[in-house]
Amino acid sequence: MARKPVALPTGVEIRNGAIRIRFSWKRKRCSETLSYPATQAGINAASRLRDQVIQLIKLGLMTEQKYAELFPNSPNAIASVSRGFGQYAQVWLDSRTLAEGSRDNYKSVLNVWWMPYLATTPLTNLTPALMRELLVQMPWTSNAVKANAMTKISTILDGAVADQLIAVNPMLELEKPGRESKKIDPFSQAEADKIIAAFYAADHWPSRIYGAFFEFAYYTGMRLGEIAALRWEEVDTQKRVALVCRVVAKKKIVERTKTKKDRYVLLNDRAIHALEYAKAYIARRLRGDGRLEEFPYCFPPSKGQVYVHQTSDLHHQWRPTLKALGIRYRPPYNARHTYATMCLMAGMAPAFIAKQLGNSVQILLSRYARWIDGEGDWAEMSKLKLAPNLPQD
Repeated sequence: MARKPVALPTGVEIRNGAIRIRFSWKRKRCSETLSYPATQAGINAASRLRDQVIQLIKLGLMTEQKYAELFPNSPNAIASVSRGFGQYAQVWLDSRTLAEGSRDNYKSVLNVWWMPYLATTPLTNLTPALMRELLVQMPWTSNAVKANAMTKISTILDGAVADQLIAVNPMLELEKPGRESKKIDPFSQAEADKIIAAFYAADHWPSRIYGAFFEFAYYTGMRLGEIAALRWEEVDTQKRVALVCRVVAKKKIVERTKTKKDRYVLLNDRAIHALEYAKAYIARRLRGDGRLEEFPYCFPPSKGQVYVHQTSDLHHQWRPTLKALGIRYRPPYNARHTYATMCLMAGMAPAFIAKQLGNSVQILLSRYARWIDGEGDWAEMSKLKLAPNLPQD
């Protein structure tokens, strides 16, 4: 006996065994295939969904985001969501080859500052006026945080312009706060040498490698992550040079530097001494009963690792040492500032120092301006030997 045909409500049809509903939205005919079974119950459910859609459209409540919620597998939904800032930002981030640290910074900025306000906002709704209003309302913790957040979203919106999703980047004309100059607080050379000597004299001999580590830091100006990632194959003690080509970031060795440019660092006597100590230290560890059989990195930590996994590990050695010496606390990174200022006060050419540090001359001059010709300034002042003849009372 033939089955009785199933009655279909208005706007509901069955195609190839699947239920589909039809309606018009934004002057466009829409047809959405549903996952409901082709039964009377499924047809009734489809009819109720269509009634809901029609009602939302009549009331003006059918947004692109709502459409995507109702029909998540629809090409129309995918297209509409991709025009929202949140979805586009994710697509932009996934399409870029970024260092892990840079990617994490983008994610953090987006999640903390922009997604709470703009996640579902269509890209075309992002106007300079809207962005300016947000910048005023958002509870920024500092000018530096605000400037970084503005830079990140502006870069993403540049991508939206290139992808022809918007005509103009709405952040272009919005002024970023000026960068707050970082306080440069180097150690004196006497303080540096006391710290180095204290590490070399540590009671626990495996910890003495930190004496070599920080002697190398103070007398090369290399970044701590660059020193941690330095391998013996990049060091030539005969030519007195070291190739800086990798860094430790998030506990991993990354085959690039912070500036993405390799550089050669010339090694002075103190740097060579640190390397010689490190070599003897490794030889002693190899003679012991430790589980490590080779040490490709120049400054292996005192634990069972071949390189310092994160610069924060250095603080466990650093802070108590400074406290015991009675030296005012400054972070280990300031060893780099110490090297730069010592070089400048010794009269070395800024171009040479910048090359050693892996900075531009412009950054060097702006960051360390007050140490340039520090001694020479007083020499010039000493030329003014005669005081003016002042009227006497």
